[in-house]
Amino acid sequence: MKKDDVKDDLRSEYKKEDLGKGVRGKYFKDYEAGHNLVLLDPEIAKAFTSEKAVNDALKSLIEVAKNTVGLTKG
Repeated sequence: MKKDDVKDDLRSEYKKEDLGKGVRGKYFKDYEAGHNLVLLDPEIAKAFTSEKAVNDALKSLIEVAKNTVGLTKG
């Protein structure tokens, strides 16, 4: 099938009326219940290649913190 044979249904511009009535917050409760999204600063995000790398780093930091709690108390 050639590209010319494919009919493109997209318009170059849409009016608000063409999109129908939107519902504010329609999926908010589902989103809030099922997601724990955290945004990283850009310089922090550059240091990690994946979600796993971030989680591993934070887990190791938690372990270090747990193991050093009593060291500074005199």
